[in-house]
Amino acid sequence: MHPDPPEHFAGEPDSFERLWTPHRMVYIAGDATPVPGREDTDCPFCAVQQRPDTDALVVHRGTLAFVVLNLYPYNPGHLLVCPFRHVADYTDLTPEEVGEVADLTREAMSVLRAVSNPAGFNLGMNQGAVAGAGIAAHLHQHVVPRWTGDANFLPIVGRTKALPELLAQTRDRLAAAWPVERER
Repeated sequence: MHPDPPEHFAGEPDSFERLWTPHRMVYIAGDATPVPGREDTDCPFCAVQQRPDTDALVVHRGTLAFVVLNLYPYNPGHLLVCPFRHVADYTDLTPEEVGEVADLTREAMSVLRAVSNPAGFNLGMNQGAVAGAGIAAHLHQHVVPRWTGDANFLPIVGRTKALPELLAQTRDRLAAAWPVERER
C-alpha cells in the first residue's frame, strides 16, 4: 500500500474516523451467500461442520444442531444455534430439530450467564433476506447477551463496536464452561 494515499481515497472530510474492514464486503454484498433450498458449498454454516471446533469457533456440537460464535457479533459472546441440516425455514425443521435448537438455546444462555454474567438476552431468528437474515439459506437462532449500558455512545458516535477479547478466546471460555452432554 502507498504510504501516503492520494486524497481521493479518503472520501469527503467529516468528523468520523474510519475503521476499514474490507473483508466484510463478501458478507455485505452477499457474494458468498448460499441459495435457499439448495445444498451449497458456500454456506458458512455447512462449512463450519467440516472444520475443527477451535478453527470454526464452534462452542458445542449436539446430535442435530450446533452452537457457534457469530463472526460479526453484536455483543461479546453472540452465539448462533444452527441445525446441522441445510434448511432455511423454521417450519421445515423436524420436531427433534426444533427440540434440540431450543435446548441448545437454553444451554447457551446458561453458559453465557456463568461465563459473562449478562443482564439479559436478545433471542431471535430472521426468516428470509427481507427480514434481515444475512444467511437466509441456513436457519440460525441468535443468542445475544446484553448488559446495562452495552448500547453506549461508541457505536452511535464512534461508529465502532468494542469487543474485549478475541473471538477464539471467547470460544475457548464458553466451550470449557459447556456442561458434559446429558440425557435429553
